[in-house]
Amino acid sequence: MWSSGKTLVEEKQQQNQALEQEIQNFTPQIERFLTEVNQLILDKPMQTKLALTCLFAGGHVLFEDLPGLGKTTLASALARLAGLHFQRIQFTNDMLASDVIGVNIFNQKEHLFEFKKGPIFTQILLADEINRCSPKTQSALLEGMEEGAVTMDGVQYELPQPFWVLATQNPLFQSGTYALPESQLDRFLMRLSLGYPSRQAEKLLLQQSSRQVLIHQLGAVFSQIDILHLRELSKQIFLSEAVLNYILDLAAETRKQRHGLSTRAVLALKSAAQAYALVEGRNFVTTDDVQAVFVAVVVHRLSLAEAEVKQILQSVDVL
Repeated sequence: MWSSGKTLVEEKQQQNQALEQEIQNFTPQIERFLTEVNQLILDKPMQTKLALTCLFAGGHVLFEDLPGLGKTTLASALARLAGLHFQRIQFTNDMLASDVIGVNIFNQKEHLFEFKKGPIFTQILLADEINRCSPKTQSALLEGMEEGAVTMDGVQYELPQPFWVLATQNPLFQSGTYALPESQLDRFLMRLSLGYPSRQAEKLLLQQSSRQVLIHQLGAVFSQIDILHLRELSKQIFLSEAVLNYILDLAAETRKQRHGLSTRAVLALKSAAQAYALVEGRNFVTTDDVQAVFVAVVVHRLSLAEAEVKQILQSVDVL
């Protein structure tokens, strides 16, 4: 009995060592990814790290900012560095759901309908200015984001894997925008905002080449197999009892508000913390990881200002 218990402990130790070794093997690539994207998006290291966290966690990311602050540039750079097939949809107010998913076209020669795939059939989808289109068209993305598949006329079509949506939206006070429905917002793991660059960063921007030229010079750091493998590694990152209790305490604190975190949101917080630990090169999650991702994971789900979400974070003691 004792020997079998000892064998289980040894087996667990070997698994932890193997996981740690695999993470260390990927660390140079992760560091190179962050270095290259930070040379393009100046002075925003936390936002770029959180975006990479979303990719490893398998969660979609929503960028919200005023026009011209680098949302599309960052999304394009992430796609190229991730080494995945990339498509972009520029949303407009007259866009239809079929423009996103695709459409059945009648083939007169074969006398049957053929499905012509839309731009959603890609690995990284940049949904640019997603809140410019109608709610009906926005909801066309829902099934793809949640299920990794879309349905047309009762037939389900699988999307390529990994499938990652990078959406950008302008603030609602901009004319011609439609608020994203709550069900759609909940599908995004994080909402990030770049904000204005510092004076020094903006001076460098004025001195450098065009952003588009720099993006085209970027080479892939990861491959499709790498990303899928890193997503599996992320799920294996260890969470201690103390960290799990801290996540539950934060969830309980949000539920004192009018709208608290749902169970899906708590699971999202857990997977984001695991992926952040992976980006940091660790095989275990700390409370610092939870704090690092908390605001970005929670802010769009609670319909609160960032300052109010930070206040919730500060009101819960770290065990």
